[in-house]
Amino acid sequence: MSDIYTFLGGMVTVGFIVAALFFLRFWTRTHDGLFLAFAVAFFLLGMNQALVSLTDMPIEERSPLYLLRLAAFSLIIFSIWRKNREV
Repeated sequence: MSDIYTFLGGMVTVGFIVAALFFLRFWTRTHDGLFLAFAVAFFLLGMNQALVSLTDMPIEERSPLYLLRLAAFSLIIFSIWRKNREV
C-alpha cells in the first residue's frame, strides 16, 4: 500500500513543478512579479510534497516540512496583496 502513496505523491510533485514552469514561462513573457511569486510558491509546494513522500512522515502537519507549505501560501497571499496595492 505504501508504494501507491509514493507513486501518487510523485505525481502530485510533478504537477506542482509543471505548474511552476508554466508560471515561470508567463513571467518571462510579461516580467510581472505575480507570476514569479506563483512560480516560486508552486516550486515550494512541489518540494514539500516530494520531501513528504520520500521521508514517509506519519503526521505531516506536525513536521517541520509544513513550514514549506506555510511559506508558499504566505508568498501567494503577500504577492496578491502587493499586486492589488499597485493598482
